Amino acid sequence: MSVMTRPADVGGGAARDAVERRLKGGKRDVAGALFRVVLLAAIALALLFLVVLVYDVVTDGWSVLSTRLGDFLTSNLASQPEEAGIKQALVGTFWIGVFVVVVSFPLGVAAAVYLEEYAEKGRFTNIIDLTIRNLAGVPSVVYGILGLTIFVNALRPLTGPDSGGRSLISAGLTMAILVLPIVIITAAESLRAVPSGLREAGFGVGATRWEVVKGHVIPYAAPGILTGTVLALARALGEAAPLILVGATTGYLTSGDEFFDLSALQERYVAMPTLINDWAGQPGAEWQANTAAAIVVLLVVVLAANAVAILMRNRFESRRM
Repeated sequence: MSVMTRPADVGGGAARDAVERRLKGGKRDVAGALFRVVLLAAIALALLFLVVLVYDVVTDGWSVLSTRLGDFLTSNLASQPEEAGIKQALVGTFWIGVFVVVVSFPLGVAAAVYLEEYAEKGRFTNIIDLTIRNLAGVPSVVYGILGLTIFVNALRPLTGPDSGGRSLISAGLTMAILVLPIVIITAAESLRAVPSGLREAGFGVGATRWEVVKGHVIPYAAPGILTGTVLALARALGEAAPLILVGATTGYLTSGDEFFDLSALQERYVAMPTLINDWAGQPGAEWQANTAAAIVVLLVVVLAANAVAILMRNRFESRRM
């Protein structure tokens, strides 16, 4: 008996169900149903943990968020919890994100395009691919040691002679290198997912490789590339260990409270992850409330970056369809 069902006989969904029944011989897929239940339970459990965590953090920081949110966002570091703010930490996190976007994203996407579209497949490219995947799993503190050796010590005259190299430039470049393997891997996977027929159609009408890559491959893979780059940015904004090694401070700073002050790039800095780490170790309920409020602000910043990426991804997907 043929398992094919003509579209004229049944609709799309009914046709699929009819084919499944014939392939299964009328038996119920008990194992598949149980596996689906397990997956749904895993998703529900993960969401439950996330909701409980967010609720706990918001509850702990509500005394700050509800009474002095504006002052909390615009005030600088202080020794008293009721006066301390996170503006300098937001500035440092902002510039770290800028370095990641400007340095890591173009280099990562370009490397992925070369490896997937131009490089000859062989032992050399396999070694490079394996090396990149291994680098993506290296602990972040190792990248902090790398940044301390290269950007803080070796390149001190460029990164910040007055601050001993412990500057925003060193921090931004360190975090850009940290997420670079992740950007390459996610971009390469998105490029691999592009149908080969799309490339063949371009070559068939006489387009060059660059024209095919620029006009067809990259736009088709753009949603996946954007998703991967935002995940990399979220990791860069949340890492504390490399920043501590390359000079992040939580003490009193006389500068670093202006978002577009380029002269502050060679000065000492503070970032949201290191500030949260320091405040979490301070005694007293006031400091704990400040810590929770700072965590909420960092979550909002990361969610805002994700929202922008989702909007851009949807825009590219609508163009692709």
